[in-house]
Amino acid sequence: MNIPKITTFLMFNGEAEEAINLYIDAFEDAEILNIVRYGEDDEEPTGTVQHAIFRLKDQIFMAIDNVNNVDIEMNPAMSLYVTVDSAMEMEQLFSKLKREGAILMPKTEMPPFREFAWIQDKFGVNFQLALPEQQ
Repeated sequence: MNIPKITTFLMFNGEAEEAINLYIDAFEDAEILNIVRYGEDDEEPTGTVQHAIFRLKDQIFMAIDNVNNVDIEMNPAMSLYVTVDSAMEMEQLFSKLKREGAILMPKTEMPPFREFAWIQDKFGVNFQLALPEQQ
């Protein structure tokens, strides 16, 4: 497995696997490449994600579950910027990622984009979705 030198790394408060599954479902070209969970012999809660690697389109991500018993919230100052290929993909991602989350900026025309939206998913991860005009 070839991991880029700089990779987006997400830490979730016990919901890493649920978040990864949401992203794998939302993006058409996506897969879990590797996932390691804590076992019964570990000091951490059994089944929580010790380390995961997954791919959305051509981008590699890593994720873990926070096991330090202090919830750490995601920060909206960092977002994942996604250029979508079609209006259908825009609608699919918008609909799936906004469930139980928040719409920070509703879908709108914003040149040079035919549609642009900013969503915070239920885990606090922020996505900017952009559909270029030429699509």
